[in-house]
Amino acid sequence: MTEDVRIIVLAKAPVPGHVKTRLSPPFSLAEAARLARAALADTLVAVAGASASRRVLVIDGPISEVPPLEGFEVIPQRGTGLAERLAAAFEDAGAPALLIAMDTPQVTPELLERSSRTLMEPSVDCVIGPTHDGGYWGIGMKEVRPEAFLDVPMSTPKTFLAQRDRLVNQGLRIRSLPRLRDVDDFHDAWVVAAEKPGTNFAYALAEITARAGVI
Repeated sequence: MTEDVRIIVLAKAPVPGHVKTRLSPPFSLAEAARLARAALADTLVAVAGASASRRVLVIDGPISEVPPLEGFEVIPQRGTGLAERLAAAFEDAGAPALLIAMDTPQVTPELLERSSRTLMEPSVDCVIGPTHDGGYWGIGMKEVRPEAFLDVPMSTPKTFLAQRDRLVNQGLRIRSLPRLRDVDDFHDAWVVAAEKPGTNFAYALAEITARAGVI
């Protein structure tokens, strides 16, 4: 049942210079942070609309910079690298859980619920959703397994493959989720905004681009 699954959002507070720095240039650091804030807002709206036993925002940075939210528990990130932070997020929030980041504002409640249903199938131990750049946008686990993340190289073109191999080597039964594009650079931003034109992210991108004169 999807109601049994926690949904975790692992995010950075949208502070200029702290988040989405690869969008600058062409945008300023403040504009990049505004796009990050919009992406986080869309992500939280999608999670709020999905069935879940708990909704947990695991944040790096000041909570005062996060868009208003109801129905979420907020806890700080722990760890010195992304692999450690992923492991700590599952430890702190518990399982079964589906963890996503703030980089895919095109996610929908329906996609999250389908992902949770897949995770809870009897023949599945974990789910993982690849991204076009070789990473992954979401990972779900029925049990807390911090060792599944440690020493997996993050933010590389082979992160998804390395993570999948680690899960397989631990004897876990895996199901892949749909491939998505996460927002890392200017091209990604335009593709994602075109995919979901009604989002906060798409609106913010259009406004910033028009004001900055970016084509």
